[in-house]
Parts: sequence; structure tokens; C-alpha cells
Amino acid sequence: MSEIVLGIDLGTTYSCVAICQNGEARVLEQKGGHRTLPSIVAFNPDGSVMLGHIAKRQAITNPQNTIYAAKRLIGRNFESPEVQKARELVPYEITQGPNRDPRVKCFGKSHPIQEVSALILKQIKAIAEEAVGERLEKAVITVPAYFSDGQRQATKDAGEVAGLDVLRIVNEPTAAALAFGFKKRMSKKLAVYDLGGGTFDISILDISSDTFEVLSTAGNTFLGGEDFDLRILDYINSNFESETGINLKSDPMALQRLKDAAETAKCQLSSQLETEINLPFITTINEESKHLKASLHRSELERLTEEVVDQTIEITASALEMAALKAKDIDEVLLVGGMTRMPLIQQKVHDFFQKPPSKNIHPDEAVALGAAILGETLLEEEAPILLLDVTPMSLGVRTAGGYMKILIAKNQTIPAQASHIFTTVTENQESVKIQVLQGESRLANDNQLLGEFTLTDLPRAPAGEPQIEVNFSIDSNGILEVSARDMVTKREQSIVVTAASYLQEAERPGLANQEIKEVLEEKTESL
Repeated sequence: MSEIVLGIDLGTTYSCVAICQNGEARVLEQKGGHRTLPSIVAFNPDGSVMLGHIAKRQAITNPQNTIYAAKRLIGRNFESPEVQKARELVPYEITQGPNRDPRVKCFGKSHPIQEVSALILKQIKAIAEEAVGERLEKAVITVPAYFSDGQRQATKDAGEVAGLDVLRIVNEPTAAALAFGFKKRMSKKLAVYDLGGGTFDISILDISSDTFEVLSTAGNTFLGGEDFDLRILDYINSNFESETGINLKSDPMALQRLKDAAETAKCQLSSQLETEINLPFITTINEESKHLKASLHRSELERLTEEVVDQTIEITASALEMAALKAKDIDEVLLVGGMTRMPLIQQKVHDFFQKPPSKNIHPDEAVALGAAILGETLLEEEAPILLLDVTPMSLGVRTAGGYMKILIAKNQTIPAQASHIFTTVTENQESVKIQVLQGESRLANDNQLLGEFTLTDLPRAPAGEPQIEVNFSIDSNGILEVSARDMVTKREQSIVVTAASYLQEAERPGLANQEIKEVLEEKTESL
């Protein structure tokens, strides 16, 4: 097996793959010279699939079986607001899986989101192997910095289903910073503004020689270019409906054509002031063909989407505050993601930081290049860089009354450790259930449950007397280990939290069994 490690940017709309050899990173091209691959999978009635550019080209004629923006669904709960919103926005069917996970249904068959992502990753692997001329299995895959533990684990599952040995899941802004600063021995405070097709991240880093330290990160995993497309789509459709009385959203094929036109118009308006949208035979009513023709000016696009851009600036301000810095303290601003080509975004970022953003990295390729750089360093005995990342969300346990006690706060540098002493809430309690949570709400039910285990055989004692020490330890890979120990008997129980996978065993060949082993008892009391 080759020691080349793939650096994969698994994007919402486009994906990219790079390798690094002897400290030099490069993007691998596909046939036709393409340097990115559309993150699109289309299913056929016979069970075969189409991927990438081919899938994108046939989307208009097969919208209900063509899956795009799967990254927005991966690792989420079906009942989450984001999934419910997605169900209203896409022409394909999103259903609930056996583990309350979102799945896509095509030609009567349900497909886990990890399967969709795995098909894309498998195609990326094939592209890389053809370009390099040898078998490749090791990979570093990037995710949005604000991805939850569940979303990260689901992405790793997808990589393993695709036949990849996933060495590390790394945050996209951190990867971009590596691509920018690797071997340059600079000393800078850096802001990475990453707005892609489906997600937004902002990370603040301190780069000192070969040390890359993330000071804070913030983001929104359901805010990106898709939202800009939707604003344009709604605007064009509203005008068309006013003129004809026809709502194109009720026609899946017309909706897909309109979405493609909106995306094209958005891209064109980054380099020109006005564009024309021309969709002949967009629909037929009473055997009469209807045509859509409209013009869109850049100023109108900016009016439609300024609110979305302002949301990213508010999140950016929050990240700076968490890093205990001001805009003037930032030496350089990197723009990452295809949406950062939009002039309004560049101007808003310029106005906020009071300096022009850097143009020293490729917005579509920097993340994959950084992942490849990290991949090569992971194989070396003495790594040439020190990467200090942070945990994006707070980690804690459920306590009596349904609250969450935070042990490791968001934006804490990893690896990290923390401990806290708890006690019992009922008389003669002989066991306690430790529920590990991730999130920022004070209420436990508003946060994500990562895992749970039981500490049993506690000595019978009055409520409030037992002393139970709970320890959290998170390593540089983001793997969390939680243990609980009775201070009197020294009895201990622990789990390694890697997030429960939504995949059934039959759907995840080659994957290890779930590491979180349930040892719960029906009558166990909560802390």
C-alpha cells in the first residue's frame, strides 16, 4: 500500500483531492482537466449510479433521483430543523431511517446519507489512483469546523465505506491555514473566512513559525451558496408567478432548471454587472408552452442576499470576541470557498477587518491542499508542524433537573482534560447513569447525546454523600474518553466516545463495531 495520503475536501457542491510529496502539495486533475468534482450522485432504475459531472448534466431530466448537498444532511437527526428545512428545498425525497437518521429515497430504495457521500469519496479515490498510477488508501478528510461529533463520525464512516483508511478528520479552515503558512515560518494572527456551498466557518489562528494554533472557531453548518441560490430562485419564481399565475416550484423538472439557472446567474454576477436568465419551454399549461426570460443585476442580487452575508459577519465578530482579539489585531484574512468570489462578500469582509483579504490561496483548492500537507506530516516520525486545534462545541454531562454541566468548553485547545465531582440525588442510590452531551444549551435535552454508560455497585448512602469523579479527556483527533469513579470504592467505568453511527452493520462493510457499549439498567438513576 502506498504511503501517499489523499487530502480530500468533501464539499457540499464540489469536492477536491490533493496529494503532498516531499513537502510539495498539488491538486489532482480529472479527465478533461477538471480540478473539482461536483458532489452529486444520481441513481438509475437498474440500481446503477452516475457521479460528478455526468450526474450534474442529467439532473434536469432526473431531479427526483439526483442527490446534491448531501453534506447538509450527514450525521444529523431526521427531526432536526435543518433536515426539515432541506426537505422543503430539494426535489428528491428525504425519509427517516431506522435510527431517526435522514435518508434519501430513489426508485423506491432508501439510501443512507453516508452511502451517498461514500460514492463521491470512492469516485475521488478512483480519480486520484488514475492520476498517480497506483493504489491509494490513506486519507485525511476535511469537515466544517463547526461540525458536531456525530457529523464528523458520519463523515469518517463514509470514508471507510469508500475503502479509505481515514487517518484524520480535520477542520476546513485549519487545512486552508496549513496550505497558506506551511514552510513559510511566518508569525501572524490569521482569520480564515470559509463560505462554501452549504456551510460557513470562521477560524482565528495564531501562526508562529511551524506552530498553527487555533484560537477560536465559529460557524453555521446550514449557511452557504445554496442559500444564495435559493434567494435568486425565489425572486425569479415570484416574478414569473406574478406574470403567469404559475408557481414553478410545483414542477420538479422546472424547479431543477430554475435552480441551475440561479446558480449560473450568481456565478456570472461575480464578474459582470448584469446577466440574463433564459429558460424556454419551462413548463406547459393547457398544452401551451411557457417561457421564462429575465434579467438580473448585481445590485439586485446583493439586495436579495445581503442579509445572508451579514449573518456571516456577525458570526465572525463572535469568533474574534472568543479569541479575545479585535479586528485590527488580525494580520491577514484568507477567503476560502467558492462563494468568496462574490464582490459583496469581499467588500463586507474588507470593511469588517479594515484590510483587503489575501489573494494568496485558491479558494476552491486550499482546503484539499492543506489536508494533503497534514496527511504527509502524519506519516513522519517527527512532524514538521505542530497543529493545535480546538473543540468546536462544549462537552459535558447531564445532571439532576435536566441540566448540562460543561466540563470542556467550546474553543478549548485539544488535547484537553477536565474533571468534576458529582454526587447522588436519591437515598441509597446504587448506580448512576453518565450521559455525555455536546452543545451550548443549559438544558440537557437541547444538546446532542454522544454516549452513555453506568457506574454500578455504589455503596448505599444518604443522598449527597457519595463522591463520584467524572473525567473527560479529548485527544488531538477529537476522540473523547469519559470515565467515572466512585471515590470511596475506587470502582470505575469508562467509554471512548466516537459517536454512534446511523449505519446498520449490513450497510457498513469493513467498519468496526460501535465502540460505545451500552451497560445501562432500566432502573438506573441519572446524576
